Amino acid sequence: MKFISWNVNGLRACMNKGFLDFFKETDADFFSIQETKMQEGQADLKIDGYDYYMNSAIKKGYSGTLIYTKHKPINVFYGIDGKLYNDEGRIITLEYDNFYLVNVYVPNSQEELKRLDYRMEFEDNFRKYLNDLKNKKSVILCGDLNVAHERIDIKNPDSNVRNSGFTIEERNKFSELLSTGFIDSFRFLYPNEIKYSWWSYRFNARANNAGWRIDYFVLSEDLKIKEFDSKILNNIYGSDHCPVELDINL
Repeated sequence: MKFISWNVNGLRACMNKGFLDFFKETDADFFSIQETKMQEGQADLKIDGYDYYMNSAIKKGYSGTLIYTKHKPINVFYGIDGKLYNDEGRIITLEYDNFYLVNVYVPNSQEELKRLDYRMEFEDNFRKYLNDLKNKKSVILCGDLNVAHERIDIKNPDSNVRNSGFTIEERNKFSELLSTGFIDSFRFLYPNEIKYSWWSYRFNARANNAGWRIDYFVLSEDLKIKEFDSKILNNIYGSDHCPVELDINL
């Protein structure tokens, strides 16, 4: 099965930059999107052969998640317990017979880390949620996790140690999640490979490949025995992020 995840930084804008061409070409079973920045009805989201599930922020033009799928889920859950973080449209979970697919857009701690406390609370609640799911069946988590976990995951680690997305607090929360029985699929397979998934629009960052790896497929540890590959599709444009891909034999 093929899973794609992409922070499109505004779906309507991305649709004018080749989104549908890539969508059709990749022919994924599941296509998870973050930062849709839109409400239902602001664009025609129907695509032949797919159902879709959307979680929009109350604030217009902000945040939001969406999943396209060829496979009808048993259940669909929005946020945590149907309540937490739906105001910002941050989480969608699809349940299937033998796994959960969780699409997340983790909050950015923002400049001067003014939202770091909120982010830490989110991390604790979300980790508990993922572990509750994992105790029932396998979990495939994808999305923009807004953290470069290790020094290898960011072009300029020394100059970013207190910047949002590379603080020790955020990195430790990701380590804590992995320690509870999850794997970073890309780093599990490619421990020494340097590849990024996000580049600032400033300073010709993408042209210079001065990027960060902040988009992930994270798997519950039981899935590491499966045949799978994890890819970063950094030749795909249309956003300040590139898509990431998981191919797994379930």
